[in-house]
Amino acid sequence: MKKQLTDLINTGESYKTEFKKSIDKSIGREMCAFANSGGGKILVGIDDKGNITGCRTGNTDKSRIQDIARNIDPPLTIRIKSFVNLMLIEVPEGDKKPYSFQGKFYLRFGSNSQKLRRNEIRDFFQKQGLVKFDEKTDKDFSFEYDFNNSAYEEFLTRAGIDSRIPPKRLLENLSFIKNGKLNNAGILFFCKDINKFFLNANISCVLYQGDSRSKILDKKEFIKDIITNYEDTISYLKNKLNTEYVIKTEREEYLELPEDALRESVLNAIAHRDYFSPSHIQVNIWKSSIEILNPASYPDNITLEDLIAGSHPKNLFLFSMMQRADLVEKVGTGIQRINEAMEEYKLELPQFVYENVWFKTIFKRPDLDKNSYQDRFAGEKFGKKFGKKFGKTPEKILKLINKNNSITTKEMAKEIGITQRAIEKNIAKLKAKGVLDRKGSKRKGNWEIKLI
Repeated sequence: MKKQLTDLINTGESYKTEFKKSIDKSIGREMCAFANSGGGKILVGIDDKGNITGCRTGNTDKSRIQDIARNIDPPLTIRIKSFVNLMLIEVPEGDKKPYSFQGKFYLRFGSNSQKLRRNEIRDFFQKQGLVKFDEKTDKDFSFEYDFNNSAYEEFLTRAGIDSRIPPKRLLENLSFIKNGKLNNAGILFFCKDINKFFLNANISCVLYQGDSRSKILDKKEFIKDIITNYEDTISYLKNKLNTEYVIKTEREEYLELPEDALRESVLNAIAHRDYFSPSHIQVNIWKSSIEILNPASYPDNITLEDLIAGSHPKNLFLFSMMQRADLVEKVGTGIQRINEAMEEYKLELPQFVYENVWFKTIFKRPDLDKNSYQDRFAGEKFGKKFGKKFGKTPEKILKLINKNNSITTKEMAKEIGITQRAIEKNIAKLKAKGVLDRKGSKRKGNWEIKLI
């Protein structure tokens, strides 16, 4: 038992494991969250970093914990085990959900417990049902024939977990295994052939000619474990999208759409899809757009705004393990990060669509002949570089030209609030330094910012 406890500590906090330095009322919050989720274990006498700080383990201390459990509404029945200077609290999944503590409702998200409003948690359990795909075990999975050791090692590396812990014990500590059987999330992570168990767990990528489905130029199906499917999908997108080469001090490559936004979109599709649906995740590449679709099924009262806000996540255990493998961050922040990545690239924000059966993320592809990365950032980058050397006005001029390369000196003067003659003098300086050039006539030509 001592070895198992050490392994549990070394595994760290997770969806079903929480560390506490001492006994306080926050333990009630954690027990409530575990009861509302899939159950879990609380180790008292351990800090957040997994260091043993120790705690008192007398009968008075155990009674205090039991009192906290009885004050959860409805009351919880828990088990407490003591080990010299540590205590282990085992909290079962509740059969009378939702549970509250001090009038507040909590649910487990990743390795954290989060407070929810009563109507949110009632909707979550009553309308989505209590059957969780990711936590359901499969009696037909064989560790001898179906377990993918390389996928397991990849997970350990990404999660930063000590690989010396025996695989089955580690997977039990992480709650992938229950009663000796691997759950569906474990199959998605560690199976050699997902299609043997789920025909819908693949990711389909299709490249079309133009903007219709009339002609397919290329198609790939990815049917391996979650991490491999994710990386293969990103590689496919990077291979099929355009790349721009910008010469600075050395050549740099820029994908036409920010890779971070594409990664977040694919991860969102994997983490929050409806795995009870017979459909699979689809990535469609058109001439003018990219669509990333995942099957989705939510209660009738859930709106697109709710989904964008991230208040109704699916597959909480699967998400927590993706978080543990450093694939995703906090629940509900994926769309925010997608938008931030697009804003950094100075591109139009993607469109999010929920159609009862599908959740779609639609990216508009930029025309690099008219709206290249170099064009979008020229004014900003050169404004910062030359603004310090020549003053504020050249910086403002470059930013205006970056937004509109056909802007006139008269229009610049009006925008900046100086004379047209002053604008022309500053432009002459920029031309002399090889930063700015004019193509065509005064009336019909365009400005060109040069990156050198």
